[in-house]
Amino acid sequence: MIACMDLPSGLAGDMFLACLIDAGWDVAELQKVIDSLSLPEPCTVSASRVMRRSVQATHLDVQAPDSHHHRHLHHIQAMITGSGLSQRVKDQALGVFGRLAAAEAKVHGTTPDKVHFHEVGALDAIIDIVGTCAGLEALDINDLYSSPVPLGFGWVDSQHGRIPVPAPATLELLAAANVPTRQSPGGGELLTPTGAALLAELASFEQPPMRINRIATGAGTRDPEWPNIARMIIGEPLQHASAIVEMQTNIDDMNPQIYASVMQNLLDQGALDVWLANVQMKKNRPGTVLHVLANCADQRMLAEILLRQTTTLGVRVHGVQRHEAAREFQQVQTPYGAVKLKLKLLDGQIIGATPEFDDCQRLAAERNVPVKAVMDAAMLHLPPM
Repeated sequence: MIACMDLPSGLAGDMFLACLIDAGWDVAELQKVIDSLSLPEPCTVSASRVMRRSVQATHLDVQAPDSHHHRHLHHIQAMITGSGLSQRVKDQALGVFGRLAAAEAKVHGTTPDKVHFHEVGALDAIIDIVGTCAGLEALDINDLYSSPVPLGFGWVDSQHGRIPVPAPATLELLAAANVPTRQSPGGGELLTPTGAALLAELASFEQPPMRINRIATGAGTRDPEWPNIARMIIGEPLQHASAIVEMQTNIDDMNPQIYASVMQNLLDQGALDVWLANVQMKKNRPGTVLHVLANCADQRMLAEILLRQTTTLGVRVHGVQRHEAAREFQQVQTPYGAVKLKLKLLDGQIIGATPEFDDCQRLAAERNVPVKAVMDAAMLHLPPM
């Protein structure tokens, strides 16, 4: 299961939790998560249906006493690691707080271990972060995506006095994760540090191909002149042709000996296919177009390989359609040894087969016979077509 956050009015931690409750996570299960943290004071949660302008949504109310404890990162880490939550939830929650500590440290000119958490160290913020990580696991959401985020503008009161919107820590979190932004519907703090940290740690900022199953809507506490909501679009990933991209780059100034290493590295990192084409480039230079066929999710990693390991300055990417025959592998015994056959299937029927050349080449060298002899022997064992 995957989910994509649509954020027309930004995000706060309680809005994220409200989306998860609206998606079907039981409030009682969230309460169990809170109880597992052994918080120093009792905290409870409740959910209600509200209207934000013309849109109905779920609003989550976290009843936590005002906490004046200025917790350090190690206090919160101990609270999380000592809970009975799964390792996945612990790791994600610790990652969120690690990002918050790094951002606060940069803003205040100190180190993450010396940061005094104020608002984000309060009990309700701890509940928002740990609860969100637990809710994603409970709903079996393994991959999270997000739209660009609006930042808002103006001023907000904090433990450090009046600070500009977006809060300095929020901006640091967004910058560290290269988060894209969008135009704000109005003023005020639309994206809180907690919301920014959750997105930076858990989400990828792209639109995935998916089949939508349901929409969950969480409401913010404020009720401005626009619907103050966040939407979670939940569904199944689409594994079809639109999830495939072709990457290309033109090169005319690189030692050709390097291509073999680059091509192997691309294949080792998940490229579906890699090939070269000779072209005549500007200034009448002979050049090479390096093509990579890849899953859309792998394009950033593969583009980095191209940029780091070749002389190119840019990579073109476009979506492609691909129709595939199914394939299976079957091992057959020949007089020279075992050879793997790659079977090509269409509608469940075998329509072609090819011996694995590496197997044939190895056996031919071992038995001192022509490669063609091993290939012919393997073909005698083809299943009926």
